Amino acid sequence: MPEKPMSENVEITLSRAGAATTGGPEAYFTGRVEISTPYKGDAPARISGATVSFPAGARTAWHTHPLGQTLYIVSGKGWVQKEGGPREAFGAGDVVWIPPLVKHWHGAAADTAMVHFAVAEALDGSVVTWLEKVSDAQYAGEA
Repeated sequence: MPEKPMSENVEITLSRAGAATTGGPEAYFTGRVEISTPYKGDAPARISGATVSFPAGARTAWHTHPLGQTLYIVSGKGWVQKEGGPREAFGAGDVVWIPPLVKHWHGAAADTAMVHFAVAEALDGSVVTWLEKVSDAQYAGEA
């Protein structure tokens, strides 16, 4: 039996590249991070995301996601680290999955810019819980 088509009142949403570019809030990022082309699915979907550009040395603060996060690395090189674990390198074409509620950070390598497309789902309206900033020693893999 064929599936019923969606309502004719439902529209496809197209988020154009470079739309609504903003700077990453200083409270949540170290360095001049740019967030562009944000999107959010309509209920019942819980998905949202954006393209995030990190200059060399820029990074997120420590944070968690209630339902996890997927990072699609578009260009450059970067690092990701979960609390208590080693700093891991990634590059263009890699996909990073961070499980739900894992405290982590990610950002560009010290000498190379990086762009990723981040995807996460909301739980009870929350997509992320921001925590303290990553220290220079933590970023360098020394702590």
